[in-house]
Amino acid sequence: MASSPRDVTRVLIDWTNGHPEVLAQLMPVVYDELRQLARRYLRRERPDHTLQATALVHEAYLRLVNQKDAHWQNRVHFFSIAAEAIRRILVEHARTHAAAKRGGADPKLSLDEALGLPETRAVDLVALDDALTGLAALNPQQSRIVELRFFGGLTIEETAEALGVSPITISREWGLAKAWLYHELRKGT
Repeated sequence: MASSPRDVTRVLIDWTNGHPEVLAQLMPVVYDELRQLARRYLRRERPDHTLQATALVHEAYLRLVNQKDAHWQNRVHFFSIAAEAIRRILVEHARTHAAAKRGGADPKLSLDEALGLPETRAVDLVALDDALTGLAALNPQQSRIVELRFFGGLTIEETAEALGVSPITISREWGLAKAWLYHELRKGT
């Protein structure tokens, strides 16, 4: 079922306005898009990754709908928060996996390589998360842009809408953030 931005926005606003019965309408409207997003992320993971797209979507959805103080504005806002939830789930999973292996042997991948979506190497999500935390301390907006674009799959225009800035600003900050992260990730190799 294809979701239109208007359908998602209507359901989210109704839910925020105290109509919990519309929550049952949300999953069918956003499920396919969340699943496509999850599949895209998991293609970047190691080949033996145990987390599947369906489980990732369900976990992210549960985290989203269990937020007590969320004031959903529109579809872009929902998917920007979904990007954050997906990032946290993937990083938690990666940390658990690395702890189990005590340092795992997965090759590290730079942000530029990861954004090119190579099918043969896994993104070092723990290193990327650590670098994003460092970037957030220096420039929270750039960190949020990377999160929305890389983990949320939002376009430049959608990211601009979510953050309330111009697409030109997003393009400029996206380039600067990628360069900074590339430098940080290269230091670890």
